[in-house]
Amino acid sequence: MALHSPLLVLLLTTLPLLFPFTLAISSTGLCSAPPDHDSTIHILPTYSPCSPLQPSTPPSRFLDTLLFLSNRDVSRFLYLSSLPAAAPSSHRSFVPIASGRNLLQSSTYVARAFLGTPPQPLLVALDISSDAAWFPCSSCSGCTSSSAFFSPNRSSSFLSLPCNSPQCSQLPNHSCPGKTCTFNLTYGTASISSTLSQDSLSLAADSINSYTFGCVVSASGGSIPPQGLLGLGRGPLSFLSQTKNLYFSTFSYCLPGFRSPNFAGTLRLGPSGQPKRIHTTPLLSNPHRPSLYYVNMTAIRVGRKRLLIPPAALAFNPSTGAGTIFDSGTMFTRLVSPAYTAVRDEFRRRVNSPVTSLGGFDTCYNGSVVLPTITFEFDGMNMTLSEENTMIHSSSGTLSCLAMASAPDNVNSVLNVIASMQQQNHRVVFDLPNGRVGVSREPCTS
Repeated sequence: MALHSPLLVLLLTTLPLLFPFTLAISSTGLCSAPPDHDSTIHILPTYSPCSPLQPSTPPSRFLDTLLFLSNRDVSRFLYLSSLPAAAPSSHRSFVPIASGRNLLQSSTYVARAFLGTPPQPLLVALDISSDAAWFPCSSCSGCTSSSAFFSPNRSSSFLSLPCNSPQCSQLPNHSCPGKTCTFNLTYGTASISSTLSQDSLSLAADSINSYTFGCVVSASGGSIPPQGLLGLGRGPLSFLSQTKNLYFSTFSYCLPGFRSPNFAGTLRLGPSGQPKRIHTTPLLSNPHRPSLYYVNMTAIRVGRKRLLIPPAALAFNPSTGAGTIFDSGTMFTRLVSPAYTAVRDEFRRRVNSPVTSLGGFDTCYNGSVVLPTITFEFDGMNMTLSEENTMIHSSSGTLSCLAMASAPDNVNSVLNVIASMQQQNHRVVFDLPNGRVGVSREPCTS
């Protein structure tokens, strides 16, 4: 198969899916999504008026939106922080489905994809910290009514994997009531049952034959994310592993601001078309958390001042899970307490205005203030944040908050997470063959 470099249509999401994919809210055609072709697909934020993921009664107040996103981040951070306890498995390279908590974490961005023959359209969440592959199927009992279901009986290429398949023998909680491999997963009060399956997956100009995924057939006990999931993690179970011969384990994205009204951002798969000149930092490997994109953050600056942060707060430690990762599924950057306290205190000192709090954000200001820059320093590169990456503003513009927070108090966290808002309007390149991550400014918000 010839190598292409498709960019997947992404949308900020934590909310139920609504169809159709192409929306129009005015005669101007502002919300029309251009067709996917060659190496380009565009990104749309959830809270855009054009988003198919916009809830029927979206949060109308700035406080509601902040609290919703902040609370979702806490759940995801608890998931990310729990990963160090997981022991590495010698059979992980054969497992196409991750653990229940892994599989059901809701990612910040989703892609437009097509599954089956003939292709059926789906919106699927993309998560760079997961290896999971999962889609709700039309036979699902208890799935939400807003789910975009895949219909196996309408696909001539659909295959249920048998119990004697090597993948089935490695699945947790698998069973064989018949000839088909099934398995159960839980998430909070929700539980799901899936069959291990394969079918043709199409993304932009490319089609991946015999893509392995979980076909969800029942759900109960609470709501579960309605969209499917494609994991872009670096582990052996991920989309990158299943398409290694096509995309050579290389991808990049540019995430738009979450209020951008258009399909503006892009994800690029494969080495073709990636930036030629870009500063990079080495990828680090943790055998207990093989999917995560660890990097070595060496310092943080506020303005020109390099902060006094205990080295242990930034140091990479595979045995404890400590260190820094890039993550697309967390909205707001989380720093371990000593690092966040240092950033917050110096930020407040530089702004020198009365401080208020809002939900989980403890550094907010009323009215216009002069803001310092924040720079993350890594081995070999720096990432300087502009105001759009630093502050989240109310729709009226009178209230703004530092869009970062400390790790939750109720978890012994040692993980720093560079989240999607801080990555917005940057091209972030993940180059696994050369073991590096690169970051450069690239406006992609309309």
